[in-house]
Amino acid sequence: MRDLLKEIRRCDLCRKNLPFEPRPILEASSESKIVLISQAPGQVVHNNRIAWNDQSGKRLREWLGVDKFTFYNTSNFAILPMGMCYPGKAKTGDAPPRKECAPLWHKKVLSKFDNLKMTILIGSYASNYYLKDKNNLTQKVANFRQYLPEFFPIPHPSPVNIFWRKKNPWFEDEVVPELQKRVKEIIE
Repeated sequence: MRDLLKEIRRCDLCRKNLPFEPRPILEASSESKIVLISQAPGQVVHNNRIAWNDQSGKRLREWLGVDKFTFYNTSNFAILPMGMCYPGKAKTGDAPPRKECAPLWHKKVLSKFDNLKMTILIGSYASNYYLKDKNNLTQKVANFRQYLPEFFPIPHPSPVNIFWRKKNPWFEDEVVPELQKRVKEIIE
């Protein structure tokens, strides 16, 4: 796994399509029990080089019911974005993750896990890539049980998604407690 992570962190395949220097950001160990697959690092994470070290990460840790120490312990969580580098800004929020990363790297990384129990799909890019059905993200999250035990789809915890969370209060009332319960069972 170490050699593969080094190879990925040196990747500059998308250099000409990125607004900044390529800086692939991911974390994993062969012992990781839960994989977090999300869209791509944001600008804050690009600058500080620590995955989920921003407001979205704070909310994600709340949803998971874990502290920073537990979250950044790669025996517990692997962090595998759909796009490993910050893709730049779009009209609303960040640009979509680069399409080259997941097909190039995901299978290689996923094949290295010895103790994987669950994959949490964060946001529509990850959910659409891994869950090949016609449901939109809200439907996937509402029907998360149909994807268990392998996958658990959730919305992206970005502050930009505040309207989705306000429109769908059932997520934090009903889904988050189930997510926390499953995470606790897996990492304890």
